[in-house]
Amino acid sequence: MTEASDARLALAEELLGHHFARPALLREALTHRSAAHGRARQKGAGSNERLEFIGDRVLGLLVAEWLVERFPQEQEGKLGPRHAHLVSREALADIATGIGFSRVLSLGVSEASAGVGQGANVLADALEAALGAVFLDAGLDAARRFVRHAWAGAMERQVLPPKDPKTALQEWFLARGNALPQYEVLSSEGPSHAPKFVITVTAGGQTGRGEAGTKRAAERAAAADLMGKLK
Repeated sequence: MTEASDARLALAEELLGHHFARPALLREALTHRSAAHGRARQKGAGSNERLEFIGDRVLGLLVAEWLVERFPQEQEGKLGPRHAHLVSREALADIATGIGFSRVLSLGVSEASAGVGQGANVLADALEAALGAVFLDAGLDAARRFVRHAWAGAMERQVLPPKDPKTALQEWFLARGNALPQYEVLSSEGPSHAPKFVITVTAGGQTGRGEAGTKRAAERAAAADLMGKLK
């Protein structure tokens, strides 16, 4: 292992607040599929995809536990939207960006030069994989410590249960007896690892526009844009 690789793992441990007894887990968590080699690359083996799978489940459990503890009077109808927001791709990418997680990722040469490591999906997946690695290395308590530290700001901002912009927009127009908003994909371009969707939403004679790396996120951005105009 090179000095650069050692330094990258050390920085990752610092960002995660956890020293790994099994560094191979951390190395796997930081490896994008583009950095895997040969047949392993084609199958996704050696990349962080397996750890992402378990990290997603661990995050869901720990956030649910935290919400029930923090909002003891709320029922599922309010806890659900809170949970969905905190484990969303957008929230994960924001947290990963905030701690500078892109600095420790291992990508293929062409992907690294193209800035793939800054992409929301890549960052979100890697953060989930890292959480999965922490869990497998040291158990639920260690994973809980990281989540409660990294997600503290996002949790504090949830004074009221968040409402999905598409849901809020639909309710706004239905309450006024208007037709439902209509979404249209204006363009879908870019490589598979970094797509860009441009979508508009029209309702009541007004239009909102959104851009994002997934169709769903672009629709939400368009809905939020139109809601801002209505308000």
